[in-house]
Amino acid sequence: MADPILIVGVPLDFIFFAFILLGIALFHRHTLPIALTGLAVIIAYKTGFTGFKSGAGLNGFAHHMAHEWVTLANLFLLLMGFALLSRHFEESRIPDAMPALLPDDWKGGVVLLVIVFILSSFLDNIAGALIGGTVARHVFRGKVHIGYLAAIVAASNAGGAGSVVGDTTTTMMWIDGVSPLSVLEAYIAAIVALAIFAVPAAMRQHRFSPIVKDPRRGVRVDGARVFVVAVILIAALAANVTANLKFPALLDTLPVLGLAVWAAILLTAFLRRPDWKVMPETFKGTVFLLALVTAASMMPVETLPAASWQTTLGLGFVSSVFDNIPLTELALKQGGYDWGFLAYAVGFGGSMIWFGSSAGVALSNMYPEAKSVGLWVRNGWTIAVAYVVGFFVMLAILGWHPDAPH
Repeated sequence: MADPILIVGVPLDFIFFAFILLGIALFHRHTLPIALTGLAVIIAYKTGFTGFKSGAGLNGFAHHMAHEWVTLANLFLLLMGFALLSRHFEESRIPDAMPALLPDDWKGGVVLLVIVFILSSFLDNIAGALIGGTVARHVFRGKVHIGYLAAIVAASNAGGAGSVVGDTTTTMMWIDGVSPLSVLEAYIAAIVALAIFAVPAAMRQHRFSPIVKDPRRGVRVDGARVFVVAVILIAALAANVTANLKFPALLDTLPVLGLAVWAAILLTAFLRRPDWKVMPETFKGTVFLLALVTAASMMPVETLPAASWQTTLGLGFVSSVFDNIPLTELALKQGGYDWGFLAYAVGFGGSMIWFGSSAGVALSNMYPEAKSVGLWVRNGWTIAVAYVVGFFVMLAILGWHPDAPH
């Protein structure tokens, strides 16, 4: 791999990537063509000039994609599968009965965010965000404020930050030998962050569209659809835990989690037919995310600074615009990080912009109006504040204790 071309000291790779993100921010109605065009430019540049870590030219590109395809396939299958799961959940009519369980005023919005946080601690954060978005659509009469959508994504990412089965990045740490107890420390910061952003988001949502005070009369929950949802979620959780504990090598060779979700979807289709109509729009959002992830995987992330708590704090902001999977992989190779802080930073930091996490992309497929960086930041600015406060509370309580390379 040749040295990257530098423009004012910055690798040209990062400049191309920055232009992709700027185009998405300015022209959010054309996000897919911008992402695909940007990816094509980066591939052409690296193929023709600098090459890849795995080699030069088309051969290097082929080897790079052979290394990345499992991650990309898992994301594709999970995003597409969880869209069908959310429709099963919506059509089960549980969301219609939810108002009976939630407080009538703004506190109902807070309770829903707490539920999303808890769900994401043992489910994939994509599923937590989609379930939260589905319930919100029903209890707020279909009018969900963008600030509250950002809070749903933040709650799902915060819930997964301290669990090795709640987020792809924490699962990567577990596979690499990091103790689940080290990752668990992230909940100190995550809970503080939730307490900061949940209340203002819920109050703003209450002013925008109050929660439905009473459930619709005569609501009968579809038990078969509830069973289907449970099977899909249990399949994802079981595949995650089993593969990590018994067959970790499979995670590098097959998209185990995505295949488990789709196996459950197809095996339960005889009970209740999936709503295939959601697939075309979900496909567009999924391809958009995969284009960003692929472009990010080609960046020279080895130019990042050495591990420290200051670096880790900065990685949280970087992960809002830069895929957190290669960032986590680099950190594991570098060593010298306090893994609880890193799990919080890369897990929760992506909540600050809608495409900063797969949970945000998945929820924006359900709510296309959320695909605006300006509106997301303007209405969800408390998430950035919560991120910083949570980080420093954790630093004050635990201190920075970097782990030796393992």
